[in-house]
Amino acid sequence: MSAKNTDKHNRWRNITIGFRVSPDEAYQIDMEAKTSGMTKQDFITARLLNKEIVVRPNIRIQHYLEKYLLDLTAELKRLSSIPQTSDILENITYIVNLISQMTDKTNTKEN
Repeated sequence: MSAKNTDKHNRWRNITIGFRVSPDEAYQIDMEAKTSGMTKQDFITARLLNKEIVVRPNIRIQHYLEKYLLDLTAELKRLSSIPQTSDILENITYIVNLISQMTDKTNTKEN
């Protein structure tokens, strides 16, 4: 029998859970996972178990934020008006809050 493969926290994860999502939901999950700095698996597990997700700013996250802001800008230019129930508003709110939190942490460290 082969040795158990454990993750970096010495957990043996041998159970697979799968589920279906819409393309919009997949985009939202990918965006939040990438901008959190976590793997998608760790991000989804943390969200499902109501664990706090702390974003530590770094250059990789900055690049993801730039990409998503460019995507949102392109989508906003394409639309003549935004419905109140649009996922675009949720994405904008998420990114603005994330940047605000990152800015607050940076300012706190400098003082």
